[in-house]
Amino acid sequence: MNVKEFSARAGISAHTLRYYDRVGVLGRVKRRSNGHRYFNEKDIEWIAFVQRLKDTGMPLMQIQQYAQLREAGESTLQARYELLRVHAEQLEQQLAVQQQHMSKLAQKLRWYDDQLAVLPCVSDSLD
Repeated sequence: MNVKEFSARAGISAHTLRYYDRVGVLGRVKRRSNGHRYFNEKDIEWIAFVQRLKDTGMPLMQIQQYAQLREAGESTLQARYELLRVHAEQLEQQLAVQQQHMSKLAQKLRWYDDQLAVLPCVSDSLD
């Protein structure tokens, strides 16, 4: 598939796709004899994983590092594992903080529910 088809399937803009290619996130992109990029299903899976890393807050520099390690092959399995393990730990810490925030918000919402429950209804005062 070409850049337009790939970007539509992957849910990213062609501009972002070209940028990822330029900074080395995509690895070795296959090209046709005319120089145009073309992609396959494995590329869709890879960009989905890249997007997941991005969505979970991994900085682009670390994504680039992971992509370089991936390109280097099996000898980098341990390094890739460590990079993802550290990211997962950071994500777990962020989730714990967000859960604390959610708990406090839920507590405040319950307080408002209690306060609003004892107020007279506006329609009651119109009778």
